[in-house]
Amino acid sequence: MTAPERLRALLAEPGLVVMPAVWDGLTAKLAAAAGFQTAFLSGSCVAASRLGGPDLDLISFGEMFDSFTMVHNAAPATLVLADGDHGYGNPMNVQRTVRAYGRAGAAAILIEDKITPRALTAAGKPCLPREEARMKIRAAVEAAKESGILVLARTDCRPTQGIDEAVARIEMYVAEGADILFLDSPADDAEIRRAVEAAQGRPSFAVLSPGAGRASPSQEQAAALGFKIGTFPTGMLSPAAAGMQAGLAALAAGKAEAASALPGAELRDILGYGDYDAQAKRFIRQG
Repeated sequence: MTAPERLRALLAEPGLVVMPAVWDGLTAKLAAAAGFQTAFLSGSCVAASRLGGPDLDLISFGEMFDSFTMVHNAAPATLVLADGDHGYGNPMNVQRTVRAYGRAGAAAILIEDKITPRALTAAGKPCLPREEARMKIRAAVEAAKESGILVLARTDCRPTQGIDEAVARIEMYVAEGADILFLDSPADDAEIRRAVEAAQGRPSFAVLSPGAGRASPSQEQAAALGFKIGTFPTGMLSPAAAGMQAGLAALAAGKAEAASALPGAELRDILGYGDYDAQAKRFIRQG
């Protein structure tokens, strides 16, 4: 089965799919080792790791695609949902983006309706007019036929244009053939229920990391509300940053490592030193 076929089968099973957000080979490998079948290549996490900065449309297609390659190579069995952001341009750019990820082995790709480049402020996400957004999703769905990659259509318009417009866009994306739907920044359970209903039985995706300006249900609550996929952009990123700060504080205090540091043998095992040696033995010249 292809990655998109495997993801479709997983989404047909009961229960919420918990999808960790990853950004490089190590995070992908750790998520797979922890038993997660899926992962979200998060734009915010990639921006944090590559730029040391915020997710404000500063990451390019090339940088995101390079991050996908790292993730896919480190955990080839993981079903990766790639953050395709706004598709990096017009509908033809969207098609290039979708085809590239499909050919590379992604299971699904997210395309959203915000305007890019955004205004020079971190506040708000102005969105494309409805018909322009329709054409982007139409282009994505058409391009996805080549590989079968699933298209996740996201609308960011709820904070700026209201829940009625957001629900109308979800219904429009369903009509255009989107496989998964995503209402960004729902205010409360009532808005979530409206969005899930608008998806007409297709899987609904949610960001479940706590965040300002949006409802953040628990995993149990999210499943009860009708969500099918929940991702957690800060789930690994925030503890990782805290761990690095702890390590730096230990060095500044004259220590060799933080109290929370993994034993050397455990870290080497995670990184696969033993696996490398086992594989390399096949190529050591005898005599």
